Amino acid sequence: MNHSTGTLFIVAAASGAGKTSLVKALVDAQPSIRVSVSHTTRAMRPGETDGVNYHFVDRAEFTRMIDHGDFLEHAEVFGNLYGTSQSTLQQTLDEGHDLILEIDWQGAQQVRRLMPGARSVYILPPSQQALRQRLTNRGQDSDEIIDARMKEAVNEMSHYVEYDYLVINDDFAAALEDLKAIFRANRLQQKPQQERHASLLTSLLA
Repeated sequence: MNHSTGTLFIVAAASGAGKTSLVKALVDAQPSIRVSVSHTTRAMRPGETDGVNYHFVDRAEFTRMIDHGDFLEHAEVFGNLYGTSQSTLQQTLDEGHDLILEIDWQGAQQVRRLMPGARSVYILPPSQQALRQRLTNRGQDSDEIIDARMKEAVNEMSHYVEYDYLVINDDFAAALEDLKAIFRANRLQQKPQQERHASLLTSLLA
């Protein structure tokens, strides 16, 4: 069977824009799409599974992987290290699966430099008011924390211009259809279609 190499998709959003729910719904609907599982040094939380949520490693192992050049990108967030394994990522793409990388704008810039063939999608909320409402609905945060998160979100959202596609998550079902359309259209480009349907094209032109 002919199959083309998968495409790496960077999907980013400010906290509260609904990225995690949209990506989960997309992958549930289209199982051939994979989500990259990052390595991290943070402790496993209740309900998490090693290899599903993250690959949990200690700091010594993570540092060894940095020294060996194993990471496409890595960063320290609140004292914990997070990174994307280059070999796992490449293997998934070589198997013909599209792969989603959920990272912030700084990680996205690193990945774009190293993998210029990557496509990128930015998910935006319909308004600042809706974003504040979603952050407030999460429960326990004080107004000060929500104010700080909103300020951080506005800074994060200002990077939307660096992305290939914009999806506005106002109506969840419509945003999910938009996301599906991006992945589907990408697979219909001439080069991957040529690889996928090589024998058909040969017979049509014989």
